[in-house]
Amino acid sequence: MIPHLLRILLAQIAQLLSGASVRWVDCQPDTCQRIYFANHTSHLDAVVIWSSLPMAVRALTRPVAAKDYWAAGPIRRYLSQEVFNALLIDRQDIKVHQTPIQEILDAIADRHSLILFPEGGRSSGEEVGEFKSGLYHLARRRPDLELIPVYLDNMNRILPRGEFLPVPLLTRITFGPPMWLEQGEHKQAFLERARAAVVRLRDL
Repeated sequence: MIPHLLRILLAQIAQLLSGASVRWVDCQPDTCQRIYFANHTSHLDAVVIWSSLPMAVRALTRPVAAKDYWAAGPIRRYLSQEVFNALLIDRQDIKVHQTPIQEILDAIADRHSLILFPEGGRSSGEEVGEFKSGLYHLARRRPDLELIPVYLDNMNRILPRGEFLPVPLLTRITFGPPMWLEQGEHKQAFLERARAAVVRLRDL
């Protein structure tokens, strides 16, 4: 009961802090299994995307989050595991293209969706960085999953690098149309197409 109430409360707090306006472009919320992939500028990105989903979708969606941040201390560890049901990943693994694909697939099975950030780390917010290979390998192993691009605008100013307390500001979350790995599509071509799908949402 307590984690359930905390999920509702923290979703409302995240919505209040971000002042997020949410747009779905050629896509609608759905409880089907998906991978939501977005640009990454703040430790709050996963929480803000998670909180912007309808409750029924949110309950089935697991953020992929940095272990060194979300496992640091009992409060963050409790929130990440008991409230957000996050998958904690070592960022160093992602930087050297060693995303634990099988571990992620086992965790979502045939039920949960994911929120992940293919850049592998936070950027300045000015540009969307190069995508790491994890998204490609997940799409190759689970070609049935819808891949939903997401663009977060202004999140880098709500919780800038080196800051601990968020600053309430207005942000915008744009969900784009689903895409899939095409048959025979090479890794680099797919990653460039996925990155372009996120960038395209910035200008809508």
